Amino acid sequence: MQIQENISLKPYNTFGIDAMARLFATFSNADELAELLTQESQLRTLILGGGSNILLTNHFDGLVLKNEIKGINEVHEDNEYVYVKVGAGGNWHQFVLHCINRNWGGVENLSLIPGNVGASPMQNIGAYGVELNDVFFSLEAYHINESKVLTFSRNDCEFGYRESIFKRKYKDQFVILNVTYQLRKHPIFNTSYGAIEQELERINVKELSIKVISDTVINIRSSKLPNPSEIGNAGSFFKNPEISNNEFTNLKIQFPAIVGYPLPNGNIKLAAGWLIENCGPEAGISWKGYRVGDAGCHGSQALVLVNYGNASGEDIYKLSNRIKASVKENFSVDLEKEVNIL
Repeated sequence: MQIQENISLKPYNTFGIDAMARLFATFSNADELAELLTQESQLRTLILGGGSNILLTNHFDGLVLKNEIKGINEVHEDNEYVYVKVGAGGNWHQFVLHCINRNWGGVENLSLIPGNVGASPMQNIGAYGVELNDVFFSLEAYHINESKVLTFSRNDCEFGYRESIFKRKYKDQFVILNVTYQLRKHPIFNTSYGAIEQELERINVKELSIKVISDTVINIRSSKLPNPSEIGNAGSFFKNPEISNNEFTNLKIQFPAIVGYPLPNGNIKLAAGWLIENCGPEAGISWKGYRVGDAGCHGSQALVLVNYGNASGEDIYKLSNRIKASVKENFSVDLEKEVNIL
């Protein structure tokens, strides 16, 4: 729990940005967190998890606290569900594999998502037909100003598409300590997402299991998304935008190949990757695979911005703004960043 000075955050963010923290420390329980916050109460504070959803555009002139609260504990079970409390500093994918080994269903479609457990409710992570709120039960979080631990239910979290109350109303007010998940003892398989169905057919699966689904998702993600340990990135940089059905109809007339998915509220969710891929910095050039210096747009997935080695956070941020402006100019659609900019 020792506070260190002038520490590079490059190992602690998946973009691999070499930003410096004026002060840096780790905590492994709520008491250590409280003590650290008390010691440096006058400083700006950044709580860091897996660093998989942030872009550091400057050095951090304050205190960076890395969450290392670990542990996976079964706290209750009934005929249908097992309730599992997980430390917020634990690795998300390792938790998913733990569930698969015990045949606890619900998170297999969320395999290989980078980051830590604490980010899962904050972002309401989702992939391949499943969102975190589908398996969420509760969480405990430390209120920074009031120095107390509060419990949040599913309704309390106000989950939305890659959203929660912790990204809006309570932004920077709480530190998530642990999350309790409600997992099925008798899994129900979710293979409705098109890419999963296609991959299952390709590998000729005879019998479904949560491990088969997990392996399938891992195959898909590995083929489309760059490994942050090999090339700096934070996964999807932008959210898939939502527009009205009328707006989609008009765009469809102009761009017949545009990709959109109907939502329960009657709106259409557009594929941001398609929008980015089908416009570019100049006529005939797509953003997909585009590179300026060491900042770029990945060649296999236009939704992923990457650091090829020595890009600064500002380089990537400027590129993201150029892409956002290009999509707006070509399709009259506003892209919203999924990654947190610091």
